[in-house]
Amino acid sequence: MTSFSARTNGHRASTSVRIREVAERAGVSMGTVSNTINHPERVSRKTRELVRDAIGELGFVPNQHARVLMGASSNVIGLVVVDVLSPFFMEIAHAVERAAHDAGHVVILCNSENDHDREDTLLEMLAAQRVRGALVSPAGGGVPTASGLQDFPVVYLDYKETSSGCSVSVDHAAGGHLAAQHLLSMGHTKLAFVGGLPGLQQFELRAQGMRDAIIEAGLDPLPILTEVHEEGIGLESGKKAAQYLMSAGLPSGICCGNDMIAFGVFRELRRCGVRIPEDVALVGYDDVEFAKSWIVPLSSVRQPTEEMGRRAAELLFQHAAGDPQHRHQQIVLQPELIVRDSSTPDWRARTNLHQLR
Repeated sequence: MTSFSARTNGHRASTSVRIREVAERAGVSMGTVSNTINHPERVSRKTRELVRDAIGELGFVPNQHARVLMGASSNVIGLVVVDVLSPFFMEIAHAVERAAHDAGHVVILCNSENDHDREDTLLEMLAAQRVRGALVSPAGGGVPTASGLQDFPVVYLDYKETSSGCSVSVDHAAGGHLAAQHLLSMGHTKLAFVGGLPGLQQFELRAQGMRDAIIEAGLDPLPILTEVHEEGIGLESGKKAAQYLMSAGLPSGICCGNDMIAFGVFRELRRCGVRIPEDVALVGYDDVEFAKSWIVPLSSVRQPTEEMGRRAAELLFQHAAGDPQHRHQQIVLQPELIVRDSSTPDWRARTNLHQLR
């Protein structure tokens, strides 16, 4: 579905409608119609809406293949993520799609499954299709492969670029620090970090942040912090991590690398009779939409997903436009700890008090 097919008012899409007719219907020049289709960033939002309305009413279908062959910019961008089943990446995808729609673009979503070779292939295919560029959340365990596509605009998403490219990321070390600080302030002296997808930069930084907070508290991380790294980032990985922690000596405070892992840890601990938060305080990461509605509302380190997706898309549009004023940026956003019932021991008392009111 493209952004030019929102309204047709009963007209069947047709290639017989000419650009001159669209211009007359919208009350603009043919050049403005062409810019709306080929270079939407050059046209004001109000004018884009007028042109799109006329396109929908007349059923005009731009010949995208002909446009690209003639050297026009594509209105398609790629989005490559490590796991399309992750609620976090779906929230990112929604933010990117909204930003793309506002700029007159559409998004192709691709899944690398945390595999560098697959990521390589996907980027090569997107470049071969002459899309405008791609947003990439790189696979873990190595250098992002997009660097081999010299003329293909790429912006890294949820990954801190350390060279000269564009990226939008979150300070994940600060996020892990917030979680550990919170658990330590609650009196917990035996902690665990549960991550997934070994080698993924985000999990490594979150674990490092926890270690840093422990050291800042004047403690030794070695006897205090247990680190568990599973192969996935979903419920099953959380369940397996919980089983390991129970066999190795259950800590009183657990921070998980994402909320889905935290939900898996919660389910397995609860199945085994462990109470949360009375026996174990639990903190997730990402603060996905249903974290606040979980069985016991989940404390979580919130990532600014809306801002991350929007700003990454904007950087890609600027990069792809070839603007000589554009300078590569490495934007780092700050996380926020959202404390809910899963990490506070008095949650039942507060719930009862609220019901009495």
